[in-house]
Amino acid sequence: MPNLSGKVAIVTGAGQGIGKGIAMTLAKAGADIVVGEMVQDRIAGTVAEVEKLQRKAIGVQFDVRDRGQVDNLVAEAMKKFGRIDILVNNAGNDIVRDLVDMTDEEWDFQINVNLRGPFYMCRSALPHMIKSGNGGAIVNIASIAGYITYPKGAAYAAAKAGVMALTRALASEVAKHKIRVNSVAPGPIDTPLLHEVLGAMPKAQSSALVGGVPLGRLGLPEDIANAVAFLASEEASYITGDTICVGGGMYMH
Repeated sequence: MPNLSGKVAIVTGAGQGIGKGIAMTLAKAGADIVVGEMVQDRIAGTVAEVEKLQRKAIGVQFDVRDRGQVDNLVAEAMKKFGRIDILVNNAGNDIVRDLVDMTDEEWDFQINVNLRGPFYMCRSALPHMIKSGNGGAIVNIASIAGYITYPKGAAYAAAKAGVMALTRALASEVAKHKIRVNSVAPGPIDTPLLHEVLGAMPKAQSSALVGGVPLGRLGLPEDIANAVAFLASEEASYITGDTICVGGGMYMH
């Protein structure tokens, strides 16, 4: 387990699934956690579980698509902890729809949540990270869909490929401040969002997606969280601008 003692991490979408797994793993490594979550009812559970680990935590309800709410989340983090060392841009969503049937609103929703949101978060948090002079780490949650897409997934794939490009470009901008920017590209992970996506697909297609994992199982939130904790730690001090695939071997296809 990497040592993140004394660090403060913001994790967006930390109320369930991958985000909650990331928050818990970073807390186990010693970090205090800012839980950013759109659904109010999900916040208290993550905060309570972090506190059981003897780490400090606050929860802030926010919508990653809203600049003002993003700025408020960052302001609350600074007010409570006075520093931001780690930013994990995890909040995301997917609408499974053929491109020809997709509305403007559905396209915009996916781009705004999955790509504009990380942009807002980075732009808001980075001035504080830069001013501190302590360096830091940003980890964006992309998706293997940015490499290997699937029918009805065009908007999600485009947004997640954009996240990987944003990661590389931003890493080059902030390297001089000793801030590293990387991304993790999950494959199929056993979360509520995945089951929503699979439920919207024809059964044969969803079975083929799950059955196409060379390691023969769905991933767990902890599989992604372990990669994030590594990238956020000093053990990854010479890694920036990169994307790590955590997809059970699907990228080999």
